[in-house]
Amino acid sequence: MSSNPSNEGLKVIDKRPQFDESPNNLPVSASPNAVVIMAMQKGYTPELIEKMMALQERYEANEARKAYHEAMSAFKTNPPEIGKDKNVSYTVQGKGTTSYAHASLANVTGKINRALSEHGLSAGWTTIQNDKGITVTCTITHKFGHSESTSLTAAPDTSGSKNAIQAIGSTVSYLERYTILALTGLATHDMDDDGKGGNGSGDGKMTPYEQWEIKCRDVCEAAQTLEDIIAWWPDNGPAVKKELKKAEAAKIYDMVVARKKELEAVERTPGQEG
Repeated sequence: MSSNPSNEGLKVIDKRPQFDESPNNLPVSASPNAVVIMAMQKGYTPELIEKMMALQERYEANEARKAYHEAMSAFKTNPPEIGKDKNVSYTVQGKGTTSYAHASLANVTGKINRALSEHGLSAGWTTIQNDKGITVTCTITHKFGHSESTSLTAAPDTSGSKNAIQAIGSTVSYLERYTILALTGLATHDMDDDGKGGNGSGDGKMTPYEQWEIKCRDVCEAAQTLEDIIAWWPDNGPAVKKELKKAEAAKIYDMVVARKKELEAVERTPGQEG
């Protein structure tokens, strides 16, 4: 006589995907699609899904912001060395000797960007030109998406024999340098110690003295012969005296005189570079 197998001991195993309803178990890096799929599987309403998406976006933005500041903190702990590698010293009859140091322009941005990249950061610039001048905005962005910016505005550098494009390019180059220094907090380490100061207003604009100092320094550093610089003061001196205080205008004039003396000495000594 045969017997039917007993039903005792039979087990039913549910192999359907299981979802832990605890919000703490949602991966912090869940993509928006993952959030939507999970919500749909749980039968959430579109309104609730939208709120979940907004919450996820705010969470990710806050995490990106924290990661940015942590990276900047690490960058500032060991910042790149941007020393004042160019010394200027000149003597003006009746005024004594003036000396100061400043950082050359050649590799400031390159050094900073290389150091930033070690912490997942990168810098970029945008430029706007209008009747108020040229505005350069430097933006530093972290690999997780958070970014912060600062802007400076100045007039085109029409000094010397620059054409319109060269005048714009000269100003843009200087503003790129100054904005990245300000945004990384390296400005006080690098700024010149020749007695000048900012306008202190925090409005992102350079003082007239700063603008003329930039123009003059650009011409002085680029000049390789007396011909390159000899006409600069006659062309620009009247405007310098009109826009600046007497002491400030004298500093600009003295910079030109000092460079002229250097070039005169070179031309008297054939075979040496300026």
